[in-house]
Amino acid sequence: MTVDGVRWGILATGGMAAAFTADLVDLPDAEVVAVASRSEASAEAFAERFGIGRAYGDWAALARDEDVDVVYVATPHAAHRAAAGLCLSAGRNVLLEKPFTLNAREAGELVALARANGRFLMEAMWMYCSPVMRRLKALVEDGAVGEVRSVQADFGIAGPFPPSHRLRDPLQGGGALLDLGVYPVSFAQLLLGEPAGIAASAVLSKEGVDLQTGAVLSYESGALASVHCSIVGGTPTAASVTGSLGRIDIPQGFFHPERFVLHRAGREPEEFVHDPSHAPHNSFAHEAREVMRALRAGETESPLVPLDGTLAVMRTLDAIRGRVGVRYPGEAPDGDPDESPAAQLTPA
Repeated sequence: MTVDGVRWGILATGGMAAAFTADLVDLPDAEVVAVASRSEASAEAFAERFGIGRAYGDWAALARDEDVDVVYVATPHAAHRAAAGLCLSAGRNVLLEKPFTLNAREAGELVALARANGRFLMEAMWMYCSPVMRRLKALVEDGAVGEVRSVQADFGIAGPFPPSHRLRDPLQGGGALLDLGVYPVSFAQLLLGEPAGIAASAVLSKEGVDLQTGAVLSYESGALASVHCSIVGGTPTAASVTGSLGRIDIPQGFFHPERFVLHRAGREPEEFVHDPSHAPHNSFAHEAREVMRALRAGETESPLVPLDGTLAVMRTLDAIRGRVGVRYPGEAPDGDPDESPAAQLTPA
């Protein structure tokens, strides 16, 4: 890190990388110094678009760049294990897009690698870094709704997507659950932790990925969480948490909430609204700031997005996939990879 700020590298040049970088370059203490793609032309075009000084046509060159403090990895998630592992092994800190990996085994390998090398690693779960979501979590923990009885969340998009689309492609970890369902599951586990029991059902495509999935997560406390995701129907993307004393509703876009409403018996509803002076509610700046705060503090993981929590979410996603019968090429029947697609990728 320099006196002026934290130096970022961007690994990938797709839509997510562009959206994150657009918010990142507006932060005065962030400097984007390098970008890498498997295509040198793509890296150069991305660099020109955002005024980035170095463009690499392979991942390894970015991983070796000692002027980079942290790498944001935004490849398709089937490549997360390979891309993040390359950066961590080379001594880079990593912010890794969601879902963290294809499965819990790959996630555990990355966490072990980061801890062995003393490097910072965080899932880019921007929902956890949202000021509105942090306020909601604090209210629940302070007992605003009493003992939590149920959590509900959904995330669906209408499509339709052709079989060639990454959301339908097993080799790219396609399906609703990993791409969209990670949000409802992460919301439930933010408030209730890892479930004790899981029941699930799904509609699968002819390619073998889930078009829509519903799951009920049960907890030893007696609480239940109902989560749903879809790539064949647009849903409200709403969420709620109900307790013995009240309820909190996020009416729309719960994964980057602008507001929520607290309902308690005998009281008027209380609305909590995002303060836009700290960046828009749907900005990636909130998670970028948390990464930079942690790096300056010498932390190797974020208390807002702890690695053990990420591993727990991946175990839940694995369990749901096991129950509905979604298995990616190279995975064993229980969801663990013998040789996953990510492991077969080479950073060329």
